[in-house]
Amino acid sequence: MTLTSQKLSVGELTARVLEMAQTGVYRESIFEAFQPVATKRQIRSAIAQAKQFGLHSVASLRDSELGTYYQADSTRYQLFQKALRTSALTGGEDLAQQLIQGTQAIKTMLVVIGGSALSLFGVGSLCLLGGHSHTGGLLWLGAALTGGIWAVQRSVVKHLV
Repeated sequence: MTLTSQKLSVGELTARVLEMAQTGVYRESIFEAFQPVATKRQIRSAIAQAKQFGLHSVASLRDSELGTYYQADSTRYQLFQKALRTSALTGGEDLAQQLIQGTQAIKTMLVVIGGSALSLFGVGSLCLLGGHSHTGGLLWLGAALTGGIWAVQRSVVKHLV
């Protein structure tokens, strides 16, 4: 099956962009390669998703005509390939989209727990200033525990995302 014989989904485009970026590719070359099978919007979306999986620009190789030069982080690309193979075995539809949504959910959870820790600290401080030392101390303890959980989750996520 040739590239021009079918329209590609954003997930498939993402995989192909990452594949092309293994050796390095200019942005304009990506648009030229996929123009017959996808819209510019889909291609831009695929490039944005590929950045979640290790695609990065090399500023020193930027070209005025060809645009940004992209390369893929080989470690993150291998993780993406492994996830794609696993998805193919389990019948996953659009793995790239699922991974993006999972990543966004994880980041949201980190923001919520970090905000909770700060809120507990702030309310505990107000209680301490208001003369409620027992309540303020308990809220500070809760803030410390929540902050510790946040720190552990953040360190685990840093290696995964």
